[in-house]
Amino acid sequence: MYLNQFLFLSAVLFCIGVYGVLTRKNGVLVLMSIELILNAVNINLVAFGAFNADLGGQVFALFIIAVAAAEVGVGLAIVLLIYRNRRSIDVTEADLMKG
Repeated sequence: MYLNQFLFLSAVLFCIGVYGVLTRKNGVLVLMSIELILNAVNINLVAFGAFNADLGGQVFALFIIAVAAAEVGVGLAIVLLIYRNRRSIDVTEADLMKG
C-alpha cells in the first residue's frame, strides 16, 4: 500500500472528527470526535514511521494512546458531573456553571 492512501484515510477521519466537535452538543459525542482526531494523528505517525523505516512514529502513537485514555477518563468524569448537576449532557449548558 502507498503512503498517500494512509494519509487520505487520516485526513478523512480528522475531518469527520472536527465536524463532530464543531456540530455536536452531546458531551459524549464530542469526546468520541476527539478520539477520532487522535486516531487520525496516530495513523499519520505510524504511516510516516513505516515509510521512513523508523520506530519513532510508533512510540509517539503509544504516547498519544496513553494521553487519549487519560483524556477519556477526565472527560467522562466532567460529563458525569454536568449530568448530575443539570440532568443533561448538553455542552452548551456547561457555561451556566460559571461562578
